[in-house]
Amino acid sequence: MDFVEGQDREQMFISSIEQMVDPEAFVRVIDAFIDMLPLEQFGFKNLELNEHGRPPFHPGVLLKLYIYGYQNGIRSCRKLEHACKVNLEVIWLVKGIRPHNGLH
Repeated sequence: MDFVEGQDREQMFISSIEQMVDPEAFVRVIDAFIDMLPLEQFGFKNLELNEHGRPPFHPGVLLKLYIYGYQNGIRSCRKLEHACKVNLEVIWLVKGIRPHNGLH
């Protein structure tokens, strides 16, 4: 009897992050909830872009990341930063952005 074999790492396959996140995943609830909030009425700043300098991350995206972390017991900025690189649900939630340590 043979061992269970994994997939060939060199094999390419066509897929999207959308297909890899379960349709019932809680990140979809977080995403929909934050998207419908009137962030400016809650006092969120930097909702408008400046003409100069590097554009900031949208506060709604960072709020999604924070709520995901709270829900999953991730309190450290460094761990949230790492999740943005390795966790498919988080990558889906923040649409692939990679905030650096400090989340600003």
